[in-house]
Amino acid sequence: MQMAWKEVKKSKMKFLILGSIIFLVSFLTFIISGLANGLSEDNAALIKNVPNGQFYLNEDAKQTYNLSKIDTEQQDKMLSDYKGATAMSIQMGFVNDAEDKQHSVAFVTSTDSELFPNVKDNEVVLDASMKDEGIKVGDILTNNQFSGEFKVAGFAEKQTYSHAPVAFISMKNYQEMYRVMEMQTVFIPGSDSPDSINGLEAFNNKEFLNTIPSYGAEQMSLNMIIWFLVVISGMLFAIFFYMMNVQKIGLYGILKAIGVKTISLFSMMWYQMLLITAVALVLSVGLSQVFSMVAPAGMPFSLPLETSLLLSGVFLVIGFIGATISGFQIKKVEPLQAIQQGEM
Repeated sequence: MQMAWKEVKKSKMKFLILGSIIFLVSFLTFIISGLANGLSEDNAALIKNVPNGQFYLNEDAKQTYNLSKIDTEQQDKMLSDYKGATAMSIQMGFVNDAEDKQHSVAFVTSTDSELFPNVKDNEVVLDASMKDEGIKVGDILTNNQFSGEFKVAGFAEKQTYSHAPVAFISMKNYQEMYRVMEMQTVFIPGSDSPDSINGLEAFNNKEFLNTIPSYGAEQMSLNMIIWFLVVISGMLFAIFFYMMNVQKIGLYGILKAIGVKTISLFSMMWYQMLLITAVALVLSVGLSQVFSMVAPAGMPFSLPLETSLLLSGVFLVIGFIGATISGFQIKKVEPLQAIQQGEM
């Protein structure tokens, strides 16, 4: 360890360059991870906020939420058979304010439930983000598919769907607007294993998110970028330490000749890797947490400290693997041959 630290002090610039690269890659990974989490929340906070349970869609919908219609009689039977069950529907739309300015929303309606606001006819409860657009309690909103008017009855926190604020309305108003009597899904909370119900297909919360158009593709793209950056960092470790090891073949030969064991040389390399990575990750985690606090309000960004620590652990493992692979040549070094190569 002492020998490793001496080399770090002697070759400061070399290790500073590697540390800077690891810092930039890890910081970029944390930022993209925060954006992925933020977009995920913005896309499906409505669904993520409900407790664990089972969502039931019509089998003919082919696992697409928008195409599902639950038979009314079957829905009523499920609501009476399962405690806490609720039927709900979601449709994208818009509302106009008093100045005829249009605001995109996701209209949501449900049967009586503790999970969603209880909304009376001709009233609407909006996601709190609509306050930033100048909407206040008591404002009157209109929609060209609805013959009446909506009075803003209140706001709900973190209720978004498909990157739009949710507007909770009554079932009667919803049925008039969309000319449909059937609901799209029935949710049964607290059920870990789905019951077999004729004509319906069950999804747990995580599976149900993938029935939302664009959610799966969006998250898959962002997650691919994150893991690609993690792999790049591992390759950087392998390449950098490989080049350093090549330069030190002669030194390794001398050290082996005087009795230094191969495992000690590996330990020296691991210590350097751990030191550089730890410093780079501490800076990256700290800076990304500061960014999450000062990020613009309109930017969908969410980076819990647990996620940063998890990714930091992955970086350490990848760095260890990359450095170890690069060090295989140390094992092959023959003292006499290495010393002769060093003399040439």
